[in-house]
Amino acid sequence: MTRPTVAEADRLVGVRRPVLSHGFVALVDYMGDDAAIVQAARVSYGKGTKSVRDDRGLIRYLMRHHHTTPFEMVEYKFLVRLPIYIARQWIRHRTSSTNEYSGRYSIVPDEFEVPEADEVRHQSGRNRQGRGDPLPPEVVERFRRDLESVATQAYVAYSRALDAGVARETARLLLPVAYYTQWYWKINLHNLFHFLSLRLDAHAQEEIRLYAAEVAKLARVVCPVAFEAFEDFQVEGIALGRRERKALRFLLDGKTPQEACVAADLPLTREDGRPMTTGEGVEFLEKLERIRTLD
Repeated sequence: MTRPTVAEADRLVGVRRPVLSHGFVALVDYMGDDAAIVQAARVSYGKGTKSVRDDRGLIRYLMRHHHTTPFEMVEYKFLVRLPIYIARQWIRHRTSSTNEYSGRYSIVPDEFEVPEADEVRHQSGRNRQGRGDPLPPEVVERFRRDLESVATQAYVAYSRALDAGVARETARLLLPVAYYTQWYWKINLHNLFHFLSLRLDAHAQEEIRLYAAEVAKLARVVCPVAFEAFEDFQVEGIALGRRERKALRFLLDGKTPQEACVAADLPLTREDGRPMTTGEGVEFLEKLERIRTLD
């Protein structure tokens, strides 16, 4: 028995793909490929089976019907260097194994992230955890100068504390979350798809989306057929709840989208008559717009 390999992926192992000012993503190792998914799925085919689907068709069937275990047969290990504030979002995905650079054992490098000017924006009025409209240029530049000043002064204080004999595990408290950390991150393909479905989404923070995009590019090389199915059925797929299905039925019966929402109890206005900017009705109309604009 030999270990399956993908020649193109082997050429990418150890190559650091830059992200942000000082960050990167690198593929360290992988186990399995598209064939490993098929192999695991076909364990259930015993004697007397009249036919089996072709590999691509089988992988798409598995994705379409949420048969997830075969995708767990593929694993990836990455080395990722990223700002601490992005790491705190990333680590919320608990279905992985992570070993992080230790600020208790090692000195934290003097590297921190200052966002590009066009990424410093108003708080979103619709998404409570996101960014919205542009800010005045003077506000943006003041923020970026303040961030650089605070981070620089913090590292001076951190270095001074180390020189005075303060333990590294205590001195690191002086550093803001704009500073960088790094880790080894190992995850199977099923859980990677879940990570990517959330972190490639337009509602995710821009910085973590950049990292997710690089992870996806590397992972795709190992399992291109599985990634095609993931994009077709998860990224570009549209799920409909019970009320949304009722609204769709009313649409097919000739009602307008607004009338269909009212008939299916998908509210579009508040009690005071103002139009809603979030909620099930608004999201249903957004799904319809995605369908209309499909290439």
